[in-house]
Amino acid sequence: MDLKLKGKTALVTGSTAGIGFAIAKRLAQEGVDVVITGRNQQKLEEATAELAQSGTIRAVLADPATAEGANVLIAAIPEVDILVNNLGIYEAKPFAEISDADWHNIFEINVVSGARLSRHYFPKMLENNWGRVIFIASESGLLPPAEMIHYGMTKTAQLTIARGLAEQTKGTGVTVNSVLPGPTRSEGITDFIRSVVSNPDAPEAEREKIFFEELRPLSLIRRLIDADEIGAMVTYLASPLAAVTNGAAIRAEGGIIPTIA
Repeated sequence: MDLKLKGKTALVTGSTAGIGFAIAKRLAQEGVDVVITGRNQQKLEEATAELAQSGTIRAVLADPATAEGANVLIAAIPEVDILVNNLGIYEAKPFAEISDADWHNIFEINVVSGARLSRHYFPKMLENNWGRVIFIASESGLLPPAEMIHYGMTKTAQLTIARGLAEQTKGTGVTVNSVLPGPTRSEGITDFIRSVVSNPDAPEAEREKIFFEELRPLSLIRRLIDADEIGAMVTYLASPLAAVTNGAAIRAEGGIIPTIA
């Protein structure tokens, strides 16, 4: 299917691995000029080399979780058609052990980074009467997990920002949406699952099974999502074909969230 994206420019944050990498790859395959970001030069170079096989890739060494890093990124890429706010971290931690520093750090990375970039790129999209802003949130934004409440808080905040921005797009060709992945196979997921299941010494496949039985029992697919499955959803939302989807929180979480949520 031709998603009518050739010639567009996209910025995908947190894109050297995992979901961000998969989104960048899918967009590049559709003819998008993709800009990826990262904080580690070696990882950025490795990701660029691999993604270059799919299309046009530019890389910027910058961390939009800091004001300085965002300024570096904006100076290098002053305007884009598509902004995918994917940068984010997660960790399992008992609520009583989440320090003030933990709260501030995860909020700065997961929420403020996307707000910073949107503050710059979104008004330009409105001026051009076309653009896409997509926040990569999580099912945790609607069903906060007991094992990482601070993470769930940041994902709820992303949903709020996205909907608020969408309200400003009335009558334009700009859309703002959120995508809510469920647990996705990516860097760090093995260690995360090991840290939260009742039998951390079980084989990996068994730990995954236990994870869905014990911590995500509402899942309908009962497996980790492949990052490319999220990449496909995001690429469609970024396209002109998704023009009527605006202000939405798109669930791509394998059925964890009940219909009534």
